[in-house]
Amino acid sequence: MRGDKKRRGFPERVMVLLLKDFCHCRIQVLQIQAQLILQSLHYQATVAHHFITACQSHGLLNSAFVLFTTLLPLKSDSNVFILNKLITAFSNSKIPHTPFAIYSHMHRNSILPNNFTFPFLFKSLSHSRHFLQAQCVHTHVLKLGHHHDIFVLNSLLGVYASCDRVTLCRQLFDEMPHRDVVSWSVLIMGYRIVGSYDDALLVFEQMHYAGVVPNRVTMINALAACADSGAVEMGMWIHDIIRRNGWELDVVLGTVLIEMYARCGRVEEGLNVFWSMEKKNVFTWNAVIKGLALAKSGEEAIWWFNRMEQDGVRVDDVTLLAVLSACSHSGLVNKGREIFGLLVDGKYGFYPNAKHYACMVDMLARSGHLQEAFEFMRLMPFVPTKAMWGSLLASSKSQGDLELGELAATKLVELEPDNPAYYVHLSNLYAEMGRWSGVENVRGMMKDRQLTKDFGCSSVEVD
Repeated sequence: MRGDKKRRGFPERVMVLLLKDFCHCRIQVLQIQAQLILQSLHYQATVAHHFITACQSHGLLNSAFVLFTTLLPLKSDSNVFILNKLITAFSNSKIPHTPFAIYSHMHRNSILPNNFTFPFLFKSLSHSRHFLQAQCVHTHVLKLGHHHDIFVLNSLLGVYASCDRVTLCRQLFDEMPHRDVVSWSVLIMGYRIVGSYDDALLVFEQMHYAGVVPNRVTMINALAACADSGAVEMGMWIHDIIRRNGWELDVVLGTVLIEMYARCGRVEEGLNVFWSMEKKNVFTWNAVIKGLALAKSGEEAIWWFNRMEQDGVRVDDVTLLAVLSACSHSGLVNKGREIFGLLVDGKYGFYPNAKHYACMVDMLARSGHLQEAFEFMRLMPFVPTKAMWGSLLASSKSQGDLELGELAATKLVELEPDNPAYYVHLSNLYAEMGRWSGVENVRGMMKDRQLTKDFGCSSVEVD
């Protein structure tokens, strides 16, 4: 009897050894797959685990999917383990929709999922933003009694947050019997994604007073919310927590801290953070240049751009966008033309996209070169965007070129016929030109489309 078990175990050990140490290309993986099927070893849990790992390494996950969804014996005890491993592998791949197909296969064949099935399934649904599928699986979680598992619930929170369903995210969070730092961090991220920055920061404060120690993900999302809302005092408080806890400013945390200071108008504090960081990448340098662009420190932004190249940091499209923006806001038209010319010539290893062209239009229009900006738009290899016409409209109004402003406003109405702001701009231009029939026509168009002028508002931060 023992001899039979040993003989059965021998080919399994051989297959595992082959998959672990002697499987170096796709052909070898497929050859082993054929042997697994011939010897009926594909449903052995250990062999299947290493086979899926080999498929993942060599880009053959689809082969594993076909094998384990067609040839697994339905009554095998190892089915859940194998299919969970397959879901995990696909959730980390560039085919995030496949885990739900595997889960559907389990459901159709009465293969009962366990608490290890759901976290990676929800991870894939989060990446693919499949809200309805997530809700369907959520009902299964409740029916199968996994609604007390914090790992399952945290992954479900992640789906709702990534799908912009922050109300459901908050409801689930409030119903959870236990919460950890991941639960709080996901909720903060959910509020930040939908633009509810004040709510994100309120949750961060509640987390702090609840005694939950934040992690790096928490801090990154909280600092991003501070940057987006301009809550510099809160950002400085979070920075102080980071310092008091002795956290290292890695490239991610340090970069988001620089962005927070830069977007809140505290460029010097951002530069201090930059110099304190041991490791920096292109995103870190970009954060500094974007901050200087916002502060209208164009000459300094150019200096940092040159320093970045001297230090051997490879610039990207965001770098060039930030530099052109700095030139635009500081009136450095000739420098902007020079850099854009180098970009068109391919000096940086890539060519300008629509955003770079929009930045050039803005720079030329701001600096009074309205006709050059219009000609630039006419000749560029892109269809003019809303941002380009918007720049031309704003500069035309401020510089008194009403005819060009009329053209820009008309184009904006065509691009966004349901945006009342553009009708108001066009109506005001007609009024300045004394074309009252045009004013009446525009008002008639607004009435026909049931559009109303938005009321202006202002906000201030108290205490």
